[in-house]
Amino acid sequence: MKNRCLQILVTGLFILSIPASGNVLFSADAGKKPKTVKLFNGRNLSNWVFKLRDPSVDPATVFTVRDGVIRIKGEPFGYMRTKKAYSDYTLHLEWRWPEEATNSGVFIHAQPPDTIWIRSFECQLAAGNAGDFICMGGTDMAERKDKSVRVVKKMAPSNEKPTGEWNTMEVVCKGDTIEVRINGLLQNRGTRLSQNNGHICLQSEGKDIEFRNVYLTLAGK
Repeated sequence: MKNRCLQILVTGLFILSIPASGNVLFSADAGKKPKTVKLFNGRNLSNWVFKLRDPSVDPATVFTVRDGVIRIKGEPFGYMRTKKAYSDYTLHLEWRWPEEATNSGVFIHAQPPDTIWIRSFECQLAAGNAGDFICMGGTDMAERKDKSVRVVKKMAPSNEKPTGEWNTMEVVCKGDTIEVRINGLLQNRGTRLSQNNGHICLQSEGKDIEFRNVYLTLAGK
C-alpha cells in the first residue's frame, strides 16, 4: 500500500510538470554549471607563450605584470598567446590606453605555427575601431563580401572610453559564429567562420596597452 501511494504521488508530479502544450521539456545541460577559466592569474604570464617580430628582444621586456594588470609595450610587433586552444566560449577582458590611444587587437581561433600575422580572426582594438573584425592569414566569414578587403567593419559608431579609462570586450564564440561586444554594445557578428577553434592572443602593436580580468566562460562544460 505504501509503495502504491508513492507511485501515485510520483505520477501526479510528472503530470503536473507537463506544459499546457503537452510537450515534456528537457534541458540538455541539466546539472551542468558554467566553468570559468582564468587566462591571466593576476600574478604572472605562466599560461602564455610569446612571439615577437624581432627575436633578439626579450619578451619579458615587452610583456609585464604589475598590480594585477598586464602591460604590453606595443613595440616590437608581436603577441602573447594562450598555451591551450579553445572553442565555444565567452571571452571577457578589460583594456585601456594608459597614455595614448593607438593600436592593438585580440586574436581569436589562432592557428600555429606562430607568425607575426598568425592565421586567426582579429577583434580590433585600434582607437576608434574597436569591434572591427580582421580576417588574418586566409581566414574568412560570410560577412566579408569583398574578398579583396580583410576588414569587416563594426555595426555602430565607436563607443570606446577616453584614454586612461577601462573598457570591456566580450567575445562570444559558438560553433562557426562569433560576436563581439564593446562596453556592453554588440558591435559585430561573424558567421560561417572558416575555423571555429584555436588559441587566444593579445597583440603588441603600437604603444602601451593594459589588460586585466582576462577569463573565459565555458557553458555547461
